[in-house]
Amino acid sequence: MQEAIILVGGKGTRLRPLTNHTPKPLLDVAGSSFIRHQTAKLMDAGVGHVVFATSYLASLFEEEFKNFTRDLEISYAVEEVPLGTGGAIRNAGRLLRGPADAPVLVLNGDILSGVDLRAVLRQHEAREADVTLHLTRVPDPRAFGLVPTDEDGRVLSFLEKPRTAEECVTDQINAGCYVFRRSVLDAIPAGREVSVEQETFPELVAQGRRVFGRTTEDYWRDLGTPMAFVHGSADLVTGRTTSPLVAGAAEALIHPTAAVDPTARVTGGSTIGPHAVIGPHVVVDRSIIGGSVIVARDARIHTSVVDHDSSIGSASLLREAVVGCHAHVGADNELPAQLRLSCGVRIPAQGVRVSGTAAACPTVH
Repeated sequence: MQEAIILVGGKGTRLRPLTNHTPKPLLDVAGSSFIRHQTAKLMDAGVGHVVFATSYLASLFEEEFKNFTRDLEISYAVEEVPLGTGGAIRNAGRLLRGPADAPVLVLNGDILSGVDLRAVLRQHEAREADVTLHLTRVPDPRAFGLVPTDEDGRVLSFLEKPRTAEECVTDQINAGCYVFRRSVLDAIPAGREVSVEQETFPELVAQGRRVFGRTTEDYWRDLGTPMAFVHGSADLVTGRTTSPLVAGAAEALIHPTAAVDPTARVTGGSTIGPHAVIGPHVVVDRSIIGGSVIVARDARIHTSVVDHDSSIGSASLLREAVVGCHAHVGADNELPAQLRLSCGVRIPAQGVRVSGTAAACPTVH
């Protein structure tokens, strides 16, 4: 039986306030929690047992999957103290059942990827590798650690983020998907914080172990920030990348219980959650509208997230904004790019505007 580990223990601080109450992998992406997209992809690759390496709000993962299909067995390895990526993998590995030479897939819980997992497994087994890494090329690798390989795909080193153009010896980076030989995974030190990129992988290369990369041009996106989260969801809806849980490419994914006025326009791969209400002449473009959100007439929402049980007043404009749950944005507001509203915040009508307003001043002068 093919086994896998998904690393889902992070707090998702870059996605706050969305992650104040929900772990990042449980946020909805294209109509389903992101971790459900990942588990569906693992099942398509023949995985029969997956271990979730959890920590932050760990009990919510068991709640999410309490009625899940029996075609996939799920185990939960909870970190009581931070263990880093390597320590989390080692901690989850104690729940695996396979023999010492069995391949184990490991996925980061915040990477949306179009990689063919079966192809990664085939290469791993064909080369009798100790570890196989999925690598991707990026236009500007300066924000990432670099992973150069030789002409046969064997990993030469793991380099820190380059500071200069001369240090960019490759455009290949770690794409957050690995295959470990079970015995190699079990050799990671237990009970302490370990980084796979800074400790485990460099040590294996230094020892001459068989560490290979599989470099592809497949779709790849780190969903760690709100705008990446929005674009990843839209890319799944529009078919730029695929998931077994998304039926086909579309302009929008609207929950059957949502009410969308016929004069509203929902485009760009937007998702509208359950029981949401989208009013007359509203524009929702490349955005995520959560469950039970109310958007009043003439509002315009572009490349933004509105979390569940919030409301957007008439003629308000959101552009690259994040609105936390149970928040209220009154009429005629303009939320500037990169603004994040905390959960429960209330903004009165015309309370935030980029352009001026002719409304009378309520203060007696």
